[in-house]
Amino acid sequence: MDTKKDLRLAVLIDADNVPYANVKEMFEEIAKYGTPTFKRIYADWTKPTVSGWKKVLLENAITPIQQFSYSTGKNATDSALIIDAMDILYTGKVDGFCIVSSDSDFTRLATRLREAGMKVIGIGEKKTLNPFISACDKFIYLEILKPEETSQPENVNKKAKTAADSKPLNSIEPKIIKLFTDSITDLADENGWTFLGDLGNLMLKKKPDFDPRNYGYPKLLPLIKSIDKFEIDERDSGKHNIKHIYIRKR
Repeated sequence: MDTKKDLRLAVLIDADNVPYANVKEMFEEIAKYGTPTFKRIYADWTKPTVSGWKKVLLENAITPIQQFSYSTGKNATDSALIIDAMDILYTGKVDGFCIVSSDSDFTRLATRLREAGMKVIGIGEKKTLNPFISACDKFIYLEILKPEETSQPENVNKKAKTAADSKPLNSIEPKIIKLFTDSITDLADENGWTFLGDLGNLMLKKKPDFDPRNYGYPKLLPLIKSIDKFEIDERDSGKHNIKHIYIRKR
């Protein structure tokens, strides 16, 4: 998914279906794709199960939306979020939406927003079902948005980094390796080379929850290097310290 710093985003959070930990890191992640114009969170705030969110709201300037449960077993919070999303859509004041939830009930909402030309980013836990993930332009797992450890000694951090860099091939699913090879085939020039940026964009279109951090790598290139099935060519771009990276199958 192309990042665009001035993309105006409506961030809508389902407090019933995501934890409040790492909210700071979540908004830092969202900032990579645009600026949150709306920041709203939905819950029945009379329930003790969402009490942990209250401090987080103040620290991150998130507007809480109160939604009482009308009856047992019915999720009125989902309905409130969906209605607000459509209201915001018709204001024309945003370019995209970030739906923070692990609830696949928002699948139709994500689909409808994309039909209206909106970029849709989903953020949720790994338990999120595939229909919601597939309905988004990009889906980010909350589990990878962990704050970096700063209290460990430097030599421990170096060891951890080395371990991540030498992550074994069998930790990457065969279906991901096949996704790489198929995508390279789809994009390759007459010599078999594919531009790394185009490869990353196509991978994301095919699999919205694809992210190198899911496999312990900060960027796409280190992940590709770890697989050892591809050739890598770094070409001068004509600009100082900027390389164009091309990939092809061995």
